[in-house]
Amino acid sequence: MQWLQAVERLRRDRAPGVLVTLVTVRGHAPREAGAKMVVTPDRTWDTVGGGNLEATAVERARRMLADGTREPRLLELGLSDKAPAPERLHGLQCCGGEVTLLLEPLAVVPAVAIFGLGHVGLELARILARHDIELHLVDSRADQLTDERLAVLDDATAHVHVHHSRVPEIVLGEVPPGTHVLVMTHDHAEDIALCDAALRCRHLGSIGLIGSSAKWSRFRRRLLGEGHPEADLARITTPIGLPGLSGKEPATIAVSVAADLVRVFESERAAVEVPR
Repeated sequence: MQWLQAVERLRRDRAPGVLVTLVTVRGHAPREAGAKMVVTPDRTWDTVGGGNLEATAVERARRMLADGTREPRLLELGLSDKAPAPERLHGLQCCGGEVTLLLEPLAVVPAVAIFGLGHVGLELARILARHDIELHLVDSRADQLTDERLAVLDDATAHVHVHHSRVPEIVLGEVPPGTHVLVMTHDHAEDIALCDAALRCRHLGSIGLIGSSAKWSRFRRRLLGEGHPEADLARITTPIGLPGLSGKEPATIAVSVAADLVRVFESERAAVEVPR
């Protein structure tokens, strides 16, 4: 697997890594400037030249992953038997050149799945698409997922994944770990089936349900009847969005829900940062 495929795979799986790029070469080196590789705690893809050069880069990259480093780092190495001892930890490399490597942490981006692309769902997708996330759009109705209707997302920053499924809850098993799920379909029967299935999935992040307190009261009784304990029902947040915003227009609801999700994203980023 080449480095670009590895980056895409890590992003899809929401797994951390470091992209290593050979940015400058002075003299002789095993590879030209521009060579790249990807490093994770237990694997590497592609190569920046092998030998002491690559082994040192891998070691530094894994140290960054262990420390939770989010900022890029530059690493300068001399490929000579006269190089300083810290650059010769993995043996000599006598090409005679000097290289500079850029080590860039590949952040784990948030993932969101919107079930139901009605008026509110589409407005929410438009807002979230402006963020660097994995965005899954799911609907049982093909006419809600046409290219024409989703053209408003053509300039999205997010990676957008469109799922048409007559049984939307199947998609819950396809989204990556930690995905935040928002249930807002056109059909209460679909909504409760999704809530039931989501509670049985332990790989998901938050679960949000759009609707009134009366709707949740009915759903709660049904879910308890399906054998879900009270503690599990607490995984479902309803109503969704920022408290205090009472507007019922689709755009207002979407802004409220998006703002609350961004708050969650920031909390997740803070939680993985390790003080140095």
